[in-house]
Amino acid sequence: MKRLLPLLAPLWLVACEQQPAGEPVVRTELGEAPAAQPADADAAEAEAPEVPQPASACTALTFEDTAFTHCIADPERHTIRTALAPAGGQPFGSLAAFAETAEAGSIAFAMTGGAFGDDLRAVGYYVEDGERFSELDRADGEGNFYMKPNGVFFGTGDEWRAMASEAFFATIRDRPQFGTQSGPMLVTGGELHPDFEDNGPSRAVRSGVGVDRQGRAHFVIAEDEVSFGRIARLFRDELETPEALMLQSGNSALWDPASGRLDQGRAGPILVVEEKP
Repeated sequence: MKRLLPLLAPLWLVACEQQPAGEPVVRTELGEAPAAQPADADAAEAEAPEVPQPASACTALTFEDTAFTHCIADPERHTIRTALAPAGGQPFGSLAAFAETAEAGSIAFAMTGGAFGDDLRAVGYYVEDGERFSELDRADGEGNFYMKPNGVFFGTGDEWRAMASEAFFATIRDRPQFGTQSGPMLVTGGELHPDFEDNGPSRAVRSGVGVDRQGRAHFVIAEDEVSFGRIARLFRDELETPEALMLQSGNSALWDPASGRLDQGRAGPILVVEEKP
């Protein structure tokens, strides 16, 4: 697993020279008032106020002896958007490239999210800032994306949902502000995907998203290779999200500015969770 070690925030040490013993030499020009003697060092040096560091929206979580990182987007505190490329440019291709263009202080976290092709552009449904760049893909094919049901994670304003693609096609009429298609669905209507084994042989560093009954979006990324069944049960049993979608399998990556974490790996669509002003 390719992973950058967390980037630790620098600790600035202020080095003060030790002053020689005795009274300091004070020179004055004729006609000038004598310079005031300094107060004692403790009073003279005001301590710089501490700048509070933003709390991370991500925490460590262990489920069935597997380590995960669990990040929560709360509609009362956060907004969600998609990002693929700078205006008129090529896809970012990595979270590190995206981070260079973002204002870290406004980012709660960002995660790779959605299928992409060799050109790093989205495969399947993709909407950014209300503009649809790619249509819903309902075809059959090979690979994780086509493990039916696959699904869409989408939202407008403070309402976010994960939904199977066929249900999305049949019921969603208004274009959302953001949307990304991936697959397979991990949980649908409280049930695990019918093709999953309890702990099958297919293992990868996987990530997913689900929305609980309070409207919070739960993002999860495994810290080691994990089966479909185990990450699906995490969403159903631990996080209690009635619908959950796998975002990535093998290219999962997270940027958490508060903790200094910035993962390596190729990225297509990126899900960006930002602090509300």
